[in-house]
Amino acid sequence: MTDSVLVAEHPAGDRVIGQLTLNVEKTLNSLTRDMVEVITDHLEVWAEDDKVVAVFIDGAGEKAFCAGGDVQALRNSCIETPGGPCDYAEHFFAREYRMNYLLHTYTKPLICWGHGVVMGGGLGILAGCRYRVVSERTRIGMPEITIALFPDVGGSWFLNRMPGQVGRFLALTSSHINATDALYCGLGTKFLANEQKADLLADLTTQAWSGNTTANHELVGAVLADGVAGIEQPDAQIEPHIDTINEWMAGDDLAAIHARVMSWQGEDNWLGKARDGFAHGSPLAASWIFRQLNQTREATLEAIFESELILGCNIMRHPEFAEGVRALLVDKDRSPAWAYPNLASVPADIVDSFFTAPAEMPELGLPE
Repeated sequence: MTDSVLVAEHPAGDRVIGQLTLNVEKTLNSLTRDMVEVITDHLEVWAEDDKVVAVFIDGAGEKAFCAGGDVQALRNSCIETPGGPCDYAEHFFAREYRMNYLLHTYTKPLICWGHGVVMGGGLGILAGCRYRVVSERTRIGMPEITIALFPDVGGSWFLNRMPGQVGRFLALTSSHINATDALYCGLGTKFLANEQKADLLADLTTQAWSGNTTANHELVGAVLADGVAGIEQPDAQIEPHIDTINEWMAGDDLAAIHARVMSWQGEDNWLGKARDGFAHGSPLAASWIFRQLNQTREATLEAIFESELILGCNIMRHPEFAEGVRALLVDKDRSPAWAYPNLASVPADIVDSFFTAPAEMPELGLPE
């Protein structure tokens, strides 16, 4: 059986560079609980190993870095124990959040090669790394509203730090963005062609590494700064539409935002897809996505992960998520029977209930 995460250590003088490659091409390198554990275990070991100076994270194949978590496995967990606790799904979230917290707080340089599809849990990994390379075929998206989830694995952190109302827009419309957009909104830090990956890794192994973490970060920054992409970046999508995005998403009234977007009658194809994504998403999910983003604007990273785990566990225990995955990925009829037909029919007390820790949910267990 092929290892779902390939682990390598590349000699770099008297030091080494660790490499973790997500290796399940047939599922676009979607994360399983075992993969999360392998990544976490190696990051923890390498954090304490003086020989390891940096870590490079990428995905196998040409199509994807990582398409997210294995949502069908999560759905199976929900169906097995309706109303919860949903053991596999909830513990998957807890372990994934511990991994993402480790990425965000890692002291050594983490370089993520975000080529191809980067969604859900894959975006959580990319966003957690200090150095985030995007390529000509990077396709980033947060499609959670279409399956009645929410932009988890730190989405409340990085979406709230984007310019203007871009984070709210991406969360509510499931819009896809490219490398140029990723650089604009802070998800990407460097654009390179995918064919340059091997050269970058080779360049990194020739640097004058030391035991000084600050100096090692400067080395990585310099190597990336010197890298010149031999191809043009894709055309921007977010920046040319930023005024419309900010106008659509302004204010604290979700119903008013929804009405503005639905009344748009322009001819721009990308904005039209954004409108349709919002229109077809779960009204209940739109409600909890909007609340989660609003109430975590000033929260610490630890508090955000705690709140996201609570929301995630509650969602696993509600039938809306299983129905969303059924319609999109199982039966593929794209006709979900949402619990509520529109935003106006979503009861406030139901939304409230998703933000209180449910009984017997797993502990997040972040390091002290």
